[in-house]
Amino acid sequence: MMSSVMRRARLLAHADPVLLSHFLPVPLPCPARSSAPLHTWQQDRKSMSKQVQVKGQQKEPKTQKVKVNLDKQEVEIMQRMTAASLAAAMNKDFDHVCAALLNTPLDLDSLRPDSVLEEKWIKEVVIRSGMKFKWAKLSQPKERANRDVHRRPPADPSSLLPRPPVVTIMGHVDHGKTTLLDSLRKSQIVSKEAGGITQHMGAFLVQLPTGEKITFLDTPGHAAFSSIRARGANATDIIILVVAADDGVMDQTVESIHHAKRAKVPMIVAVNKCDKHQADPQRVKQELLAHDVVCEEFGGDVQAIHISALKGDNLLALAEATVALAEVQELKADPSGLVEGLVIESRNDKGKGPVTTVIVQRGTLKRGSLLVVGNTWAKVRLLFDENGQALKEAGPGRAVEVVGWKEQPSAGEVLLEVESEQQAKEVVSWRIYEEEQQRLQEEQSAIELKQKEHLQEYRKEREELGHLSWRKRRAAVYQANKYKFSMRPSERTQRDNLILPLIIKGDVNGSLEAILNILDSYDAQQQCDLEVVHVSIGDISEKDVNMAETFSGSIYGFNVGASKSVQQLAAKRCVPLRLHNIIYKLVDELKEELSAKLPLLVSENIIGEATVLAIFEVSVGKKKVPVAGCRVQKGQLDRQRKFRVIRGQDTVWEGSLAALKHHKDEVQTVKVGMDCGLSADGGLDFMPGDVVVCFEKVNVPQVTSWDPGF
Repeated sequence: MMSSVMRRARLLAHADPVLLSHFLPVPLPCPARSSAPLHTWQQDRKSMSKQVQVKGQQKEPKTQKVKVNLDKQEVEIMQRMTAASLAAAMNKDFDHVCAALLNTPLDLDSLRPDSVLEEKWIKEVVIRSGMKFKWAKLSQPKERANRDVHRRPPADPSSLLPRPPVVTIMGHVDHGKTTLLDSLRKSQIVSKEAGGITQHMGAFLVQLPTGEKITFLDTPGHAAFSSIRARGANATDIIILVVAADDGVMDQTVESIHHAKRAKVPMIVAVNKCDKHQADPQRVKQELLAHDVVCEEFGGDVQAIHISALKGDNLLALAEATVALAEVQELKADPSGLVEGLVIESRNDKGKGPVTTVIVQRGTLKRGSLLVVGNTWAKVRLLFDENGQALKEAGPGRAVEVVGWKEQPSAGEVLLEVESEQQAKEVVSWRIYEEEQQRLQEEQSAIELKQKEHLQEYRKEREELGHLSWRKRRAAVYQANKYKFSMRPSERTQRDNLILPLIIKGDVNGSLEAILNILDSYDAQQQCDLEVVHVSIGDISEKDVNMAETFSGSIYGFNVGASKSVQQLAAKRCVPLRLHNIIYKLVDELKEELSAKLPLLVSENIIGEATVLAIFEVSVGKKKVPVAGCRVQKGQLDRQRKFRVIRGQDTVWEGSLAALKHHKDEVQTVKVGMDCGLSADGGLDFMPGDVVVCFEKVNVPQVTSWDPGF
């Protein structure tokens, strides 16, 4: 209130000083805008107080000022603030701002609540008010909107139409799965496969003589392709479990049963190779009982069909059983609306670019459709069937190849259609952002865990040295870590263990997935570390060779090629280039390379043993040399080898012989059953009953302890 009264009086004096003189007994000073009169008045007041003091009077002791440290209030300021907004930020009124600006060159007469203040006057008001300022953030981070896309709600049952069933053929390796599919569609797939085994996941549409259509998925049976079999089980309606009648239930047969149960998919057992003499279909069905697969003849609900895929026997019965089971399931789908599906396989084609094999589960896939899978999207340019024929569209239950992807998608991902390119880009951008945030969160958690462990270790170390003074504690810490301080930084970061960097190239995404799953089982890090530097689809390039040379690693290619120039470059730079088309041969060579990097082991090879029977001395010059009379019990004694004398359970001497004689002749070797005399180099007091062992040390190569399971 006092500041408001003073301000009003000052404004009145500036406005009409003559009028104000009638009310005041002393004349007013000149109304010039200056702070000099106030300053002069304060100085006169000080001088007057000094003159009042009586001479000789003792001065009162000065009271010491105590500084009180108070936390100053922070005020957020910004450029071009108005007087009213500054007052609101300070939690004051407009008059407080005017009072703080007294005795400044600023024209207070024209100051209004909406007047914009310069930066220096904003800071001046805050400082004179006993506060401190900080610049306000110009933009607040906004929470990013979720742009992801999801599957549509279930369709109206009235709009559903019948669709072909998706049937997956599963089983153990070499039980005839691909031969069965080959017989169904009258083609020669088996002859094209390396080693006679399936190493990819194929999708084919088969039309039966009765007119029904079935989409078959062929999965590999080798142990390395477990993830592909699991993906096939999750994308199918029916599983045909192929079991050889002459082989019975094997490891991958049991694994396929587990995949089917986990996916809750009905199963049909195809007992194959029933045309062989040693075939026993009844034994196969009895072995399946141990894994809760009960066939119909044992009171269960699983159909068992005896077939011969090679000769084509009883295949029609298997097809009819499949169609009947599909009719019981009443498989239907909505052919309208946005497309939904599943990526079965992914590869890179030289002419087409990234190509995926997908199964359409809902909607109708057409050219020009915009699809999103994982962190990539596509505008469909071309659609192909399993025979390479171009298609205009593909409905539910159909397996097709899609061309037009921006980047290589991953197998097993869900495929969804969007309405525009802008939406596709927003969905991919959001998914990438979400992955980055999750990765940052995981890294932050790892950092916090490391900090916590370091803090616990530090506190434990402090507790152990807590009874010492700070000087002694510092000396003890220095002595404990002295060896670290003396090491150069390069020595501190040097790795003691062996390492094998790998660059993996594959033909399709599923192959790379299988290889990486095998490498995940590596458990011999104590011998040699295995580090995957780079993984990609396609043929081996010069870039791969350069990367392998940089990391001193090896290149492994599966079902891919390398041009002559790339092979020459790899040979010139001493980069191992290993190409394979059979999965287990690739793993075998990798195990050999790991074993070759391990240091050699020193092993002892026992050549012969002899027993000391008597002790006597022989004069050599002026010296008496002890000589042991021995009889060779095993092998032979070779003077050029190392010897060891064992007395009881202890080794009393080890070294070379000074002499080895048979009767009086110097000999090089003494064979089993012969008597000899020997003396030790350096002298040794032999005793009857000592055992003399002749041995040699040989270097034996190590073998990696890693066992991938096949």
